[in-house]
Amino acid sequence: MSFPLADRVVQLAYDPGISPKGGGLPGLAVLKNVVNSINMFGIIAVVGALAVSFGVWAWGHHTGGHQAEANGKKGATVAAGAALGLGAANGIVAFFSSLGSQVH
Repeated sequence: MSFPLADRVVQLAYDPGISPKGGGLPGLAVLKNVVNSINMFGIIAVVGALAVSFGVWAWGHHTGGHQAEANGKKGATVAAGAALGLGAANGIVAFFSSLGSQVH
C-alpha cells in the first residue's frame, strides 16, 4: 500500500529545495553596507586598543610595574586576536557555509 502524502513529507525532510539567494529581499545592499561599516569601525577600534596596549606594556616594562606590563601584554594579545577575527570573519562564514551546503 502506497502513501503518496507520506512519501512527499519524507522527500521534503531530505531536500526542502532552499538555498541562499541574493536580491530576494529589499535592502540587501544597505544591510551589506551597514555590516561593512561595523566591521571597519571594529578594525579601527582594535588599532586604537592595540596602540594603547603596547603603550601600557612599554610603560610597565620601563617603570618596573609588572602588573601593568602583564596587562599590556594581555591587551595586545586580545587586540591581535580581535583583528584576526574581524579580518577573517567573511572567510570563516564562507567556509562553514560551503561546508554546511555539502551535508546531505
